[in-house]
Amino acid sequence: MTAIEFNFQVSGLQDHLRNFAQSLTLSTDDSKDLVQDTILKAFRYREKFVDPANLKAWLFTIMKNTFINDYRRKKRSNVVAENAVQFQYLNFSDRNANVGGEERMNLQVIKNAINALEDELKSPFEMHVAGYKYKEIAEKLIIPIGTVKSRIFAARKILAAELKEYATY
Repeated sequence: MTAIEFNFQVSGLQDHLRNFAQSLTLSTDDSKDLVQDTILKAFRYREKFVDPANLKAWLFTIMKNTFINDYRRKKRSNVVAENAVQFQYLNFSDRNANVGGEERMNLQVIKNAINALEDELKSPFEMHVAGYKYKEIAEKLIIPIGTVKSRIFAARKILAAELKEYATY
């Protein structure tokens, strides 16, 4: 497929791409950015595309993966705790004057609970909360993925028990 044919095919799918992007982002501005990023990546890697009948599926896959990668990138910058512990947003850097005394105290209790974990549970848990994938954690700690998952599960269970009075359901 030539670049002109590829361009024509992609142009014909822009409405579908916009609709899918809107369903992922729930924001008009973000969906426009996502469509643009998707089309740029598609053109950049068009030589890897082999099946003209599957162009829509290929573009949707690029869009979905771009959306997920952007989400993970944002998640790493704003550390989000997992649902078992039911924290809201945690940012382990010092929070500024926007935080009230009670919230600052609750944050300190959470930090203390995490720091009280055994190192073999704490390290994978903190990496997971920071947005690392199980595979990345396993590679960095040189342990099997199954061990990473079980240690994160154990850390969540301990933290959920320790912090149950702070949970909001």
